[in-house]
Amino acid sequence: MASFSFGSGNAAKLLRIPVYAVGRIATLLVPRGRRWVVGCGAGIGDGALALWHVARAQGHDTVWLTASAREEADAAALGIRTVPKSSMRGWWETARAGVVVVTHGFGDVNRYGVAGAFVVQLWHGIPLKRIGLDSPATTQVPNVPGAPLLRRLVGLLYRRAAQRIRVLPVASHRSRGRLESAFGLGDERVVVTGEPRVDVLSAGSADERRAAASHRLSAVIGDVAGSRVILYAPTWRDGAPDPAVPDAAQWIRIVGLLETLDATLLIRSHPLGEGGYAPPLPTKRVRMLGAGDLPDVTPVLAAVDLLVTDYSSLAFDVGLLAMPVLFLAPDAAEYAGTRGFYGRFEDVAGADAARNWDELLAQLERVLSNITEFSKRSERSATLSAEMHAFRDGRNALRVYEAIRARGVPAPKGAQ
Repeated sequence: MASFSFGSGNAAKLLRIPVYAVGRIATLLVPRGRRWVVGCGAGIGDGALALWHVARAQGHDTVWLTASAREEADAAALGIRTVPKSSMRGWWETARAGVVVVTHGFGDVNRYGVAGAFVVQLWHGIPLKRIGLDSPATTQVPNVPGAPLLRRLVGLLYRRAAQRIRVLPVASHRSRGRLESAFGLGDERVVVTGEPRVDVLSAGSADERRAAASHRLSAVIGDVAGSRVILYAPTWRDGAPDPAVPDAAQWIRIVGLLETLDATLLIRSHPLGEGGYAPPLPTKRVRMLGAGDLPDVTPVLAAVDLLVTDYSSLAFDVGLLAMPVLFLAPDAAEYAGTRGFYGRFEDVAGADAARNWDELLAQLERVLSNITEFSKRSERSATLSAEMHAFRDGRNALRVYEAIRARGVPAPKGAQ
């Protein structure tokens, strides 16, 4: 079941305009220091964690703003100092920070204390579907009198808020234009450094990455040794139902093929749309890997053998591992007409994207039963990734840090 929509989210933001105004006035009165405040909509992970490690290694004073007890516990396990973001202390830390790092939006920290800070927006993936100012979904509001005016107001507020971003790292020049357009930013703020969140997919040897990812994955879902691992990651439908949720008969065919292939299917629903995927009968061949179990999926990707998705940015990322990708997109034509894509969906998915589970299962059987087909899909995935990721040396977070410092952010206090 979808748990959020842009319409409801935007309505809440409009109602909070007076609070934003009070926060803006207050930040004008509070001097900013050198501390870095970090937040991430996906929890303790993603590019925010990679950049945090670099900032701490350089000696910066940092604090992570959390949204839950789970985040506090995850941060404590890594030795990260935290403050609840929605508390008065969270506002104070945000309002006093010299640098604010987010991955999704200003709500990753205390949204009322961001004005005036040096904002680093790491984002959370190379967009295939249109986002931000390029997507009509961004300015959705409830269907009420005056809705067109409210949509224009939301668009204006979104554009003005985006102008606070000082550094927005991107994976390559090819993806740069997408983020410039989506956030309404000039190229001096959108920098090609590579994305910190995928450093883990390039650091170390392939065997080391596989071993570390397998250990981390088994700690979450249990042992899958000897079984080939398939990750299914459908994207969020902006609050609408997911048309790819299998019915009971399809689940029977899915589980049957998994038994034949000796494979395990991991279901990674989008954090904002979890709940629809569950087999009608218990089976060890299908396991849930939701955000509640593993907030950041990237560190375990090296333990996966094949990805199935529709419009997720994971399709670009797993190519760093030369992982085969299959696409299941029953609503591709409708999605292109409503949400829209950057370029053509077929340029990414190929001409054979599955429209239903029967087509997908046939492709899955061919790929996992035929080494030639597996190699062909792997090569196609690696080629797609090479077009979208300019760097694959595990040093993206360091390049982002250097871009931040080059724009006038001071060194840690006491540094030479």
